[in-house]
Parts: sequence; C-alpha cells; structure tokens
Amino acid sequence: MKILCIGEALIDMICVDKGKSLTEGNNFLKKAGGAPTNVAAAIAALGGEVELAAKVGIDPFGTHMIEVMESFKVSTKWVFRDEQYFTTFAFVSLMENGERDFYFNRGADGQLTADEIEAIDLSGVSIIHFGSATAFLPGPLQAAYVHLLQKALKQNIYISFDPNYRHLLIKNDTASFINQCWHFLENCHFFKVSDEEAMLLTATQTLDEAVAALLVKTTAVFTITLGKEGTLLGLNNTTTIIPSISVQPVDTTGAGDAFVGAALYQLKDFSVAQIQSLTAADWHKIISNANKAGARTCEYLGAMEAFKHLSNDIFN
Repeated sequence: MKILCIGEALIDMICVDKGKSLTEGNNFLKKAGGAPTNVAAAIAALGGEVELAAKVGIDPFGTHMIEVMESFKVSTKWVFRDEQYFTTFAFVSLMENGERDFYFNRGADGQLTADEIEAIDLSGVSIIHFGSATAFLPGPLQAAYVHLLQKALKQNIYISFDPNYRHLLIKNDTASFINQCWHFLENCHFFKVSDEEAMLLTATQTLDEAVAALLVKTTAVFTITLGKEGTLLGLNNTTTIIPSISVQPVDTTGAGDAFVGAALYQLKDFSVAQIQSLTAADWHKIISNANKAGARTCEYLGAMEAFKHLSNDIFN
C-alpha cells in the first residue's frame, strides 16, 4: 500500500557563513526541503512506496526538487508545476546568539489547488500525511488541504498530521494557525507535535497540562517528541514515555520528519480498523523504531543527506 504526503516542497538556502545574518552572508547551500517532502523521502528511504502532492515552479529549482525526490524513489506524478510562480525559497542563517535569521519567499507551493487535488488518484493509498507548515497560510493550498482531508475521510483513509509550527513563519497570524490545526487534530487518526506545539495548541503553560488537554479534546493516537528524552505516546487515555537511543548529534534538521516517516512506514499495510486494534505493545514498538530513525537522522548534516543512510535495518 502507498502513502501520500501533501504540503510544501521548497528550497532551503542555508547560509554557511557562520554567525552571519542574511544581510551579511555571502555563501549559501541549496537544499531540497519542506516538512512533508522530508517525510516522503524518509518513507522511501526505508523502502516504502510513497507519493508527494505539491507544487513547484517551472524553473531550475523546481526541476532540482523533482530530481532529488525521484532519486529517493518518491513518486512525483502529483508534483504539479506552475508557470506563473517561482519555486518557494526559505533563506536561513544561524546567528552567533543561536537565533535564526529567516526570510521566506513564498511561491509555487502555496498555489496547489483543490481542483488539482481532485485529480489525484487515491486508489492503493492507505495513509495520507498532512505536514502543514505553509498550508495554513493564505492561498489556494489552504483550501486544497481541507479538500483532501474531506476526500480522505469519505474514503476511510488513515490520516496523519504534523502542524510543523514555525514562529518566524506564522508569527503574524498564530490564532488562525491554531484554529486550522484543530480542524485536523479533531479529524486525524495520528498526530505528532513537539512539546512547544502541544502547549501552543492547547493554550497551556506546562507539558502535563497540554497532555491532559489533548487526551480530552482528541481521539487520535498522538506523540509528543521530547528530544533526547524520547517520545510521549498518548493512547487510549493513557500516556507513556518511550526512550530513544543515544547518538552524537551533528544536525537535528529533519529528525521529526524521519520519526513521522518511520512511524507511518510501519503502519502502511494496515487498514484503519487494523491500526485501531493495535495494542499498546504494538504502538510501543512502532514509536521505539520511529525514535531510532529520528535519532539516526541527527548523526548527519542535512535532512536529505541523513535520509540516504536510513534503512529498515534500524528496526532490528
């Protein structure tokens, strides 16, 4: 069975001049990225069949994005190309104080339409992963996202969601972002959030308060990633923390996406009913394996580079 990932496909332009702002920096490294794009690459690296639904421009960077995804054996037949909009860019520089200097130049990714979503053949798709980030910003993608959610619900397809909150991207419209997230949190079967996102979405001050709110307000299986401490699993009104493995981190970029990809890879051949009948022990093993994938990703510089080293051997 196949997994479909929808959302932004973009180019990260990473300033390699250490400690320099985007104004001061001169040297940039081009990296294919976008949270759902990373998830798709991770699933494919593990050996899963996966399709990406996204939009890029008819430009060299859109071509690069497609070539990178196809190198991972991700199907790009639902990656549409826009004649009017350039491929989306995210420019990032890490400052001396640890803060990120960030500039987002949005283009084609936000132009994916509901009509294009309607054209996607969902036969053979067992899971759809929504990795929001830019999807809740104004634009056609916002409506396309909801359209695919409704389509998936009607066809009883398993729904995965990751809000991927980015303060530097969403800071001017946090309330709208939270409201849109809740529509997905209330309708999905599985979601992953960070501890920061859990507190933001539940308007709470502590992780314990956030967990309590999520247990009441959602019926989904959920995970809260806690870095080196592991992952909190919420299942059937109970919670448990599942430890990760110890690694020497080089770069944490893409670790959360690898975690999601590994979790979904292990669920891909089950129906919704079969997944809902999984035991706590089953979920413990799934999340433990996903923790391994996330941790291993931290051992390499750059998400896509890390995914080249992923394989389902890590589950042994």
